[in-house]
Amino acid sequence: MSYEIQATVREAQGTGASRRLRREGQTPAVLYGEGQEPVAIAVDHKTVFYAIEKESFHTELIKLTLNGKTQDVIVRDFQMHPFRQEVQHIDFQAVEADKPLKIRVPLHVINAENSQAVKLQGGRVSMLNASVEVIALPKNVPAALDLDCGKVVAGDILHLSDIKFPEGVESVSLKRGSNLAVATVTGKKR
Repeated sequence: MSYEIQATVREAQGTGASRRLRREGQTPAVLYGEGQEPVAIAVDHKTVFYAIEKESFHTELIKLTLNGKTQDVIVRDFQMHPFRQEVQHIDFQAVEADKPLKIRVPLHVINAENSQAVKLQGGRVSMLNASVEVIALPKNVPAALDLDCGKVVAGDILHLSDIKFPEGVESVSLKRGSNLAVATVTGKKR
């Protein structure tokens, strides 16, 4: 799924200006990137609110159109209202197609229900990390990484090295020589 967002430059800044924007159905945002000055922008709240709920929005390249010029961006951060369903602010980072970037990618467990630990030993797979920081070119960033738990038994500990990374994607921690645990398996050993 590809995302396209229309943005406008914000002239007025500050708390009062941001409140006025939110009342008009807009969300204050900022666009920054290497070699360019940060730009205060506003985006449509409804578009951003429903997109943020999708996991792929946080890792996929987004086409941001500002003053008739379209550029590729990723979501770096966002703030939600403490109790209202409202996006308070969102940060976009402009990316270049030929420069690798660091980004956190969600981690999914697959085949756990078919494993010996779950079927025969009454156990379960517990995630220690919900995401993994990777380095990749923007076009190679996966929507999510899969951790195959089809052959686990009770007492196993799964590490970053157990994840099959797609071509062109590397784990930041593994590159530093740190093979962190990402999941544990519980159950009764026989």
